[in-house]
Amino acid sequence: MPKDIDINVHHVARVEGHGNIVINVKNGELEKVELQIIEAPRFFEAMLKGRRYPEPPQITSRICGICAVGHTTASLRGLEDALGIEPSEQTILLRKAVLEAEMLQSHVLHYYFLVAPDFFNAPSVIPLAASHPEVIKRALRMKKLADDIITIIGGRHPHPISMVIDGFTRIPTESELRRCIAELKASLKHDVPPTLELFASLKFPEFSRKTDYVSLKHPDEYAYYDGIIYSSETGTTKHRDYKNKVKEEVVLHSSAKQAKGPFKPYMVGALSRFNNNADKLMPLAKEAAKKIGLSAPNYNPYLISVAQIVESVHNLERMIYLMEELLRRGLKDEANERQAIAGWSAKLPEAKKCWGVGAVEVPRGILFHEYRIDEDGLISGANCIIPTGQNLANIEADMRELVPTILDKPKEEITLLLEMLVRAYDPCISCSTHMLKIDFV
Repeated sequence: MPKDIDINVHHVARVEGHGNIVINVKNGELEKVELQIIEAPRFFEAMLKGRRYPEPPQITSRICGICAVGHTTASLRGLEDALGIEPSEQTILLRKAVLEAEMLQSHVLHYYFLVAPDFFNAPSVIPLAASHPEVIKRALRMKKLADDIITIIGGRHPHPISMVIDGFTRIPTESELRRCIAELKASLKHDVPPTLELFASLKFPEFSRKTDYVSLKHPDEYAYYDGIIYSSETGTTKHRDYKNKVKEEVVLHSSAKQAKGPFKPYMVGALSRFNNNADKLMPLAKEAAKKIGLSAPNYNPYLISVAQIVESVHNLERMIYLMEELLRRGLKDEANERQAIAGWSAKLPEAKKCWGVGAVEVPRGILFHEYRIDEDGLISGANCIIPTGQNLANIEADMRELVPTILDKPKEEITLLLEMLVRAYDPCISCSTHMLKIDFV
């Protein structure tokens, strides 16, 4: 029997930032599907104009308190791409390790604190601290480990201060890395098995919609720091040609722009990375995927959280590998060799007119930073494309296909399923809001 449904969720709970879900069904026909982003624009790209070229990493890390390392890394890679700088192997290994740590802390925060309450009929994680104290202690322990590693390598969490163009102003000591390795191994042994057991026991909603899965891809590793842009639908794109793949557009119901590929919306994030790169996971992460029942390709967006759990195992294992490789090579204070002054190398290139693009994976998906530098060494233009902004159109496409299949359910259950779908994407709504540039004629 045809039915009318109006769903209007103001400020979806347990996501970063403010967004509304608006669904309109009339006589069984879907009339409106909107994920309204109501955050104010934040003007970060405008803040960068006129700044000296070494400054953007410190400024753009403030775009997000959860993905600060990711923004710093994308910014550094974009500037180094423009300036023709090739960082040392040690710098790359340290950057990869701290990026893995940020993935871990963000993923743990998401699936334990934001997603899990839905399966225990809890409004937030607070009641679970009383009913499931060991679970919450485990989550906090895993997150603290990741936060501590970010502090050791990046100098501070959040908003790292030791990561600069062509290196670090301070590197960790051997004893710090050995302590990290011991704690990472302990987490793999004691925290991972019960995490897999818990989430394997949960019944995630069944829904499947194949879309375009976009991520970095690398022939030798599960790509976070480096790689070519890869689409499951359209193949590869060079990082400097990212605008051929990412088409941003303004929509009336959102202060955040939406992005589409050449043909349709696409997904970025843990499930896209897993679908495109599962064969490059570390060995224990591959075993974790089997234990938790995730195989590639998977088209259920609710299982983004499960892909994050698999990635968490990879993050722990990969950090051990990277740190052991750093110790094997021998840590070297390259900042002293480069005569670092006030955090910047005295040997940075002279100012010249150039441009570059940095593309890295952050917890919610692929992140782009593009910079143009003028002949005085000042930033003349910047473009930051955030993963959540790239996912918004795809979330709406998911909702558009999901709603007709669940109209027989009570309104409360439909509402919950829609909220869970949005939460599954782990949206960072505040980061995604930008303002359209308008020229008045």
